[in-house]
Parts: sequence; C-alpha cells; structure tokens
Amino acid sequence: MELGHTSSPKRPRKCLQTLSARKIIVTVFLDREGVLLVDFLERGSTINSERYCETLTKLRRAIQNKRRGKLSSKVLFFHDNARPLTANRTREPLDHCGWEVFDHPPYSLDLAPSDYHLFPNMKTWLATQHFYDDAELQAGVNEWLKCQAAKFYDDGINKLCTVMISASI
Repeated sequence: MELGHTSSPKRPRKCLQTLSARKIIVTVFLDREGVLLVDFLERGSTINSERYCETLTKLRRAIQNKRRGKLSSKVLFFHDNARPLTANRTREPLDHCGWEVFDHPPYSLDLAPSDYHLFPNMKTWLATQHFYDDAELQAGVNEWLKCQAAKFYDDGINKLCTVMISASI
C-alpha cells in the first residue's frame, strides 16, 4: 500500500546542483597599487598547472604594461598552496621570471592571500548584486575591483603581512 497524494500529478524531480557547479572561478593578482590581472575560468573548469602557467605568462605581460620597471626589481610572489599552484611545472615559469616565491609559514598550510582582505569584501558586495549572465557578473567584478582605491589593496597586503608574521612566530 502506498501512502501519500496519489491523485496529484508527479512533478519532475530536480537534481540538486552542487555549489561548485554554480560558481565561476576567478584568479586575481594584485600589488599594493591595485589589480594587475583578473582571470576568469569558464564555468565548470578548474585550475590545473598548465592553465596556471598560462595565467602566469599573462601576469608577466600585465606587470610589464601596468608597472613599468617593476620586473627589473625584486618581485616577491605569494599565492596559496593548492596543488596546481605548487606543482613542479608551475615553478618553471616563476623561476624563469626571476620572481621570489614567498613560502607559507609553518602551521598555516591553508593560508590563502585573498582570504584576508579581497574576497571577504568582494563577497559582501556580491551579496547585494544580481547578474543575469556570466558576462554581466564578470563585468561587475572587474568594475568593483577597479573602483577600489590603492589604499584598499595596500591595507590588504599589510593585513596579510601581519598574519604571516604572527603565524611564523
């Protein structure tokens, strides 16, 4: 015997969509003056070492264009320690550029630079927005990043440095 509403028409069952399937991954490179490069992945894509190496090439060009002369001085490079970002293949372009990779302090294996300033502020802003498609979302994020003053980025790097110093003590 079946219990329930047998007289009501059966509705098609919706698949639960995972949060990651709804997300668009963005990689943001910045310095104390502002954003150097914003790189969006296609929906459903993930970052692998090959894609990250391509992005590092774009970053080098962006630094050449936006911060003339900076590549000839010492560049400290800090990124999170996700596998594609720390793979041996990824070290090659970083070494080729002559950038010094700033290591994660001990006991902070999950330290992501963007989690301390940039993305929490961006998420607060995104919560008040509505976008009709991916292109509109990307344009909105790019505009939000451009609208932040240099002090915003400088404050974020200072906050990150404070966290890193306290984590290494």
